[in-house]
Amino acid sequence: MTPGVKQVKKAGMSYKLHEYKHDVRAESYGLEAAEKLGVAVERVFKTLVVEDGDGNMAVAIIPVSCSLNLKKMAMALGVKKINMADKVRVQKTTGYVLGGVSPLGQKKRLPTVLESSAREIATIYVSAGKRGLDIELAPDVLVTLLGAAFADLSSSS
Repeated sequence: MTPGVKQVKKAGMSYKLHEYKHDVRAESYGLEAAEKLGVAVERVFKTLVVEDGDGNMAVAIIPVSCSLNLKKMAMALGVKKINMADKVRVQKTTGYVLGGVSPLGQKKRLPTVLESSAREIATIYVSAGKRGLDIELAPDVLVTLLGAAFADLSSSS
């Protein structure tokens, strides 16, 4: 059981785990999850870590079919500019390997913003903390557990 799954379980929130055989040759972990789980790409969300000019990190959760709009994320965080965080720093801060970064159960709790389109979906899928394992839960449950906010963050790919 990953730290992310433990967090949801400990909070007594409703969730479902979905496991699939991860292909190391997959170019997109999120698109692979949608395909192997037989779920619409609009319901599968990726966890991205960003940082501002002062090195403060934050998490964006957006559909795997979209790209993060850095300007929109900066606005949601109330900062002037952000960039994608360094991969090594992401792994150290979250405790997860890339492709398996869960917004849940991270070593250090970071400010988190969830794409507002999630509000229109009953349940979404996010990484449960390792490649090949997703957790399905209601967007409001995710927001509650993470103290997250909703905002328009993405641009269509």
